Amino acid sequence: MLFWVLALLILCGFLWHYKGQLKITDITDKYIFITGCDTGFGNLAARTFDKKGFHVIAACLTESGSTALKEETSERLHTVLLDVTDPESVKRTAQWVKNQAGEKGLWGLINNAGVLGVLAPTDWLTVEDYREPIEVNLFGLISVTLNMLPLVKKARGRVINVSSIGGRLAFSGGGYAPSKYAVEAFNDSLRRDMKAFDVHVACIEPGLFKTDLSDPVKTTERKLTIWKHLSPDIKQQYGEGYIEKSESRKTERHYIPCEHGPLPGGGMHGPRSHKSLP
Repeated sequence: MLFWVLALLILCGFLWHYKGQLKITDITDKYIFITGCDTGFGNLAARTFDKKGFHVIAACLTESGSTALKEETSERLHTVLLDVTDPESVKRTAQWVKNQAGEKGLWGLINNAGVLGVLAPTDWLTVEDYREPIEVNLFGLISVTLNMLPLVKKARGRVINVSSIGGRLAFSGGGYAPSKYAVEAFNDSLRRDMKAFDVHVACIEPGLFKTDLSDPVKTTERKLTIWKHLSPDIKQQYGEGYIEKSESRKTERHYIPCEHGPLPGGGMHGPRSHKSLP
């Protein structure tokens, strides 16, 4: 009996010691860069890390988003206007972050910016309908990562890529799910490549969250716009009232498309904004 008591005490001591090692030290010396901070997940992350004492550099797509965020946070938090689809904007921002962080490097990079795009049956869409979500959610994420990676490696930091449950299950036609599936693949390859540099890479897959990005009214409006321009043959195949019926079924199931944030990535990109959704 005494043996088991001693074993339990030793185990408790080990776990207590391990828990202590998990604590982040020197928070006030660490810099975190977050994209898509206008609204949604990115905005929440920026405010949360700021409250904890980190140096947060929050990238917003709009001036209004930047101003609103600064009004709610401390003087430690800095904002920068960034369009993740603009290579020159990304390069300028990376240099600015380098000047801010200096020799400390970048302890955290959170790739949150993104857009939902059009969600509709595949045969309603054109290649252009796929292009925006892929440009923002995938190529924008890759562009930011490649430009910030030297700073992350210097700090032996971590990269968090915001994917989505839509990167596991394509719940609708459109470019959103393909872009998130590709983010998963990029995340896996980056994770393996960065192990040698003691850089941690992780992927978050948000599910059903009510944010600007997943606004059901706006999603339906986009579908209706496409419906108006469909050929008579396609309309006949789907039948009048198809959109109303499909949306009512979603409501009955209490379904809300998964997404992070700003309408557009606000915490993300949208119709020329950034995101906040999974």
